[in-house]
Amino acid sequence: MTNRDKIRWGILGPGRIAADFFAGVAQSETGRVEAIGTRNPDRPGLVETFPGARIVHGYNALLADPAIDAVYIATPHLSHAEWAIKAAEHGKHVLCEKPMGLSAAEAEAMQEAARQAGTFLGEAYMYRLHPLTSKLIEQLEARAIGDVRLIKSSFGFAKLPYDPRHRLFSNDLAGGGILDVGGYPVSMARLIAGIGSETGVIEPDKVFAVGHLGKTGVDEWSAAVLYFPNGIIAELSCSVSLAQDNVLRIFGTEGRIEVDQFWFAAGKQGGTATIRLFAADGAGQDILVDEPRHIYSFEVDAAGAAIRAGRKEFAYPGMTRADTLGNLRVMDKWRAAIGLEYALETPSVRTRTLRGDVLARRQDHVARGRIAGLPKEMSKAALGMMEFSTFPGAAIVLDAFFEAGGNLIDSAFQYGGGTQDRLIGEWMQSRGVREQVMIIEKGAHSPLCYPDVIGKQLTVSLDRLKSDYVDIYFMHRDNPDIPVGEFVDAMDAEVRAGRIRGPVGGSNWTRERMDEAIAYAERTGKTKPSVLSNNFSLADMVQPVWAGCIASSDAEWKSWLADRKVTNFAWSSQARGFFTDRAGRGRFSDPELARAWYSETNFARRDRAEELGKRLGKDPIQVALAYVLQQPWPVIPLIGPRSLAELNHSLGAFDIQLSHEEVRWLENG
Repeated sequence: MTNRDKIRWGILGPGRIAADFFAGVAQSETGRVEAIGTRNPDRPGLVETFPGARIVHGYNALLADPAIDAVYIATPHLSHAEWAIKAAEHGKHVLCEKPMGLSAAEAEAMQEAARQAGTFLGEAYMYRLHPLTSKLIEQLEARAIGDVRLIKSSFGFAKLPYDPRHRLFSNDLAGGGILDVGGYPVSMARLIAGIGSETGVIEPDKVFAVGHLGKTGVDEWSAAVLYFPNGIIAELSCSVSLAQDNVLRIFGTEGRIEVDQFWFAAGKQGGTATIRLFAADGAGQDILVDEPRHIYSFEVDAAGAAIRAGRKEFAYPGMTRADTLGNLRVMDKWRAAIGLEYALETPSVRTRTLRGDVLARRQDHVARGRIAGLPKEMSKAALGMMEFSTFPGAAIVLDAFFEAGGNLIDSAFQYGGGTQDRLIGEWMQSRGVREQVMIIEKGAHSPLCYPDVIGKQLTVSLDRLKSDYVDIYFMHRDNPDIPVGEFVDAMDAEVRAGRIRGPVGGSNWTRERMDEAIAYAERTGKTKPSVLSNNFSLADMVQPVWAGCIASSDAEWKSWLADRKVTNFAWSSQARGFFTDRAGRGRFSDPELARAWYSETNFARRDRAEELGKRLGKDPIQVALAYVLQQPWPVIPLIGPRSLAELNHSLGAFDIQLSHEEVRWLENG
């Protein structure tokens, strides 16, 4: 390969790790460093540290440079996501120094940006691509120590002298051991436990952890135990203020393996590494791995090979996208177990989007409209947050929904014991968008379905939401033993008090009770229920998803909704995954999905959604959501994505325009 054929790398951030990567590129076969992006181009020693590379003033300038094919992100942890996303938007391939993001949610957003751009994105755990790792895998696949039962792995050092301002001890810079070095033993344990599995890595069922948080609020030393579904246990530890032996130990039924300083193989500059293999009787054998090349050169070539081949991720045993997410999910649990939170992850500090922007509506992808009783224009889909439990993860999806034009958010007193209310409230306050969004709130769920509960629970929800009002209110369930007028009176009181500023109605209410409530309100001059939140989707609900659930899918319901001009805010509008590959004839891995949605009528509709999707270049679940969006009577689907990728995929339904004939064909064939 000539120099002209090589991947032209740019490095963001000229720190120590950047110098290591530069040295690795120099010994690689596929790459050369074209430029170094720095915010301080006059910094002494840049030319000497990076000989032959152009020094570019600013990261944005490097990303805009047409002479750069790929970017290595060597900035501090807290800015990885911002610059990886921006690099993808510039069409640059990215190798990001570990950890890819502060959390799995950040990494997933980075991956989504790369997916949309069609670019490579890899996480730089350099040891994964070194021949030593391949040799270790080879020994374990050959069952050199029988069946693996226990893994002991550490990566710890003492940063001296102690400096609370150093990035390793700074909470503001996401310091501490878990993110800096803990990911190494986690990634190795998952790799070893997963040898022989379909993907080559496996996720633990249980994560237990303890740790010491120093006076700066970061983990100075910590330990975790991982239990895997195949019975393997991993004991892991990391530290930034405690020197550890950093020996990888693997115990099997017929012996054990030990490797000193595994993370750096034979050293950064190359050399000979030793795998010490001990049989059950204690007899030892040394397996030598001689490799003179710089340890970072292997990840450079692995990334280069992927880019040249048009692949978007590393090949095994490099960190694939799924591998990166699995690793960070374990690290998220490790951090949560010891109470480690970074300032940047709090609502008061993270007031901007992940790419560093002030939140603003940037597209009209999500259509908007109006309904009676609501003074503001609202999006024709509502975002539910039941899948989220942390502010950083929730904020990423809420930001993206808002930027796409969405402004209707669904919550309930019941959800997550108040977690969803709290997350939505923190996000609105952090972004300063309360008057630009509309909140659906629900209360009075069974068994506390009584008129006096409505006001009490609304008070709690408003406190959680950090708001004086909600825009739409539903009773979450009905209680037929209570005269419906008492419920209408209770909701009307909140409307008159200004705590509900839009329409009210019932969730999982029958037509008869709605008619009775409407008639009572008209007779007494109270706020008339004008919205409903019952199930509706292309798939009919065969059995209630939860006790007391009601679907509004049959002809009588559709006629009633059209006649009464009642808007249905349809929950489970995508049938909870029925239109994905999680479902299908003969597939019963999700028994609840099968119980609630499996019928021949629904499978026939799924087949037609798949057929139409192929013609339109869309997936069946997008066709199913488009079906809900394009009913002739008013319906607002509630969607509950588990990630940014799922949100963006669902929003693809707004690109689909179905004719009346296609809507009817999807239903009846």
